[in-house]
Amino acid sequence: MTDVEPLPSWRPGRTRDTLLGFLADAASIDPEDRVAYFDNDGTLWCERPTYVQYEFYLDALRRRVREDPTLAQGAEFRAVLEGDIAAVGEIGLERIALALAGLFQGIEPGAFTQEVRTFLRTSTHPTLGRSVSAVRYRPMLELLDALRELDFSIGVVTGGGTEFVRSVSRELYGVPPERVVGTMIAYELGQDVAGRPALQRTARVLGDVNEGATKVTNIQTYLGRPPVLAAGNSAGDTELLEWAAAADGPHLSLLVDHDDPDREFAYVSEAQTFAAGEPITATAQRLGWTTVSMKHDWDTVFAENGHG
Repeated sequence: MTDVEPLPSWRPGRTRDTLLGFLADAASIDPEDRVAYFDNDGTLWCERPTYVQYEFYLDALRRRVREDPTLAQGAEFRAVLEGDIAAVGEIGLERIALALAGLFQGIEPGAFTQEVRTFLRTSTHPTLGRSVSAVRYRPMLELLDALRELDFSIGVVTGGGTEFVRSVSRELYGVPPERVVGTMIAYELGQDVAGRPALQRTARVLGDVNEGATKVTNIQTYLGRPPVLAAGNSAGDTELLEWAAAADGPHLSLLVDHDDPDREFAYVSEAQTFAAGEPITATAQRLGWTTVSMKHDWDTVFAENGHG
């Protein structure tokens, strides 16, 4: 650890003490077992009023419709463009998501990455008036830094698209793309105009949406290392947090509670693909996880522009 005081944006109290205690105890963990996984939306950056990835696809849809107005006639795209929540609910989020993913069908991975990075550099959050990169949570970035000081391997495990988060994970969080696990889009192998091998995106999802128990099984499939620390904010992170809590030795399960309507939003985050039996905050209390109150535990919520 450096001489700099860790976690400066965390207010003094039980939660900060718990984090500092875990960081102190981490020296007793075998270096091979120092693994931490973080959910992305609502845990590392803001997910309201809509997901950042959704805003990315919405921006792409609007640009495509300007080129081809007939796209707006489809039920899925019409509901999205009109902001018709009832129609979106009737059609179903899965069908909406697949239609939006189809906007990039046939594009090569590198081109998709550049689209995402351009959006990140040029877009503003729809209600907070901040750049998209500046809706990251500064206290969580400080926790990532403290874990890196202890040689933790850090991964991002998201319900969002794997390639979307991989495009920005190093810039936003210092996490290499190969440590991002999310919902997987299938690729097809073909050839470019010069006859060289070329991968192209499809609109098909490989396996299930990366939420709930699928987060755990996908971690094992793609990364192969269980966590001693996990952080999430929704019922879709329950199994991930339970997995970390089952580790031998020092371990920590963190739930970010969005209870600050003045600086961010106030809500209890729910899973997108299934109905939970109880609010995730009640689950955290029942299972003894550490609940992070955004209102009471964070002195500062958001990162500054360009702050990493």
